[in-house]
Amino acid sequence: MSQLYPFRRTALLFTTGLALVLASCAEPQDENLKPSFSIPLVYDSVGYRFHSESLKPLIDQLAVLNQEVEKGNQGGVYVSEESLNAAFTQGTFSLQSVTTPYYQSRLLAQNNGYFAELSKASGSYFNPFSRNWEGGVYNALLFDEYGLETGQLIEKGLYGAALYNYAISLTEGKFTPATADQMLFLYGADPMFYNSDNTTLYSNADRRMAAYAAQRDNGSGTGLYSQTRQEFIKLKAALKEGEDYNAYRDEALAAIKLNWEKINAATVIYDLHEAVLRLNSGDLNDAQRAEVMHLVSEAAGFLHGWRTIDARHRKITDGQIDQVLELLNVPYDRSAAVYRFVTNAGEELPKLMKAVGKIQGIYGFTNEEVESFRRNYVADQGR
Repeated sequence: MSQLYPFRRTALLFTTGLALVLASCAEPQDENLKPSFSIPLVYDSVGYRFHSESLKPLIDQLAVLNQEVEKGNQGGVYVSEESLNAAFTQGTFSLQSVTTPYYQSRLLAQNNGYFAELSKASGSYFNPFSRNWEGGVYNALLFDEYGLETGQLIEKGLYGAALYNYAISLTEGKFTPATADQMLFLYGADPMFYNSDNTTLYSNADRRMAAYAAQRDNGSGTGLYSQTRQEFIKLKAALKEGEDYNAYRDEALAAIKLNWEKINAATVIYDLHEAVLRLNSGDLNDAQRAEVMHLVSEAAGFLHGWRTIDARHRKITDGQIDQVLELLNVPYDRSAAVYRFVTNAGEELPKLMKAVGKIQGIYGFTNEEVESFRRNYVADQGR
């Protein structure tokens, strides 16, 4: 026995040492084992301009498409379906290439796609009380025969179906600090995070979804814009630290995705509140009626663009989207009836408040948050 003891003692030490080495290489099992991490006060903008440069053609193409759409708002001006298709599909890195297949089909479908419907309505005139066959311009806005402003379904729908959809696809490949910069660019914020879409004050003011985040943020440092800013700072810093900080990376990414979606939903609530405010004001003139149909159409666009995005990357379900679209008289699978909000306001108006309630329930917004979403704080605070 005395001759075997040194061997056994050595084996025991080796086994114990191996276990310690394996334990030290293991991923942290709980929050207490995460490496310490000091989140910077500002976003690390080194490389941002370079990393975002490759995405600028995509944004430029969206601008070209929107310019083509807006031509239809001029009475007597015809917009061809071919010009809209070209603005969406042209180039090797096109809007079409980053848009969900579902929304591509809604835009490009012959006869009843959004491009086809906008083209058919252009060049004519529209009145919600005496609707013509194809729709037309009403108070400088182009509506289809059902009072739906298809231009809003195109522009605002692509905020989700193209820009958000592409942003999350970037996280499923090689996830690097460059990825954070590209996501930030698609979101629409500058690394300085101005919390303002006022281009008079800031040459790099917030754009795209970041612009709407600024409008919904009261400037106290706790709103959706401020929360998202903090998570982008955390995301970039964690990615620079490397794999040991993946837990922080994943936390930040999850918060960014949820906040991006909440900002979208909060803006839908803003639009619906504005529509209700006008409908409750009494007798409407043509400008107010057109604005109501515009607001409902914009809300439908913001919402509809999220339909069929990978369920791993959103909170709202397709079924919930369909329920709200139904309340907006813009069902995904049938013709719209947006005009009824101005021709039958007493009957239709309650649907808008019910839609607000559904969105509030989906995202768990408090009554105070829903009330705050009535405001455009950038305009109200002059910032």
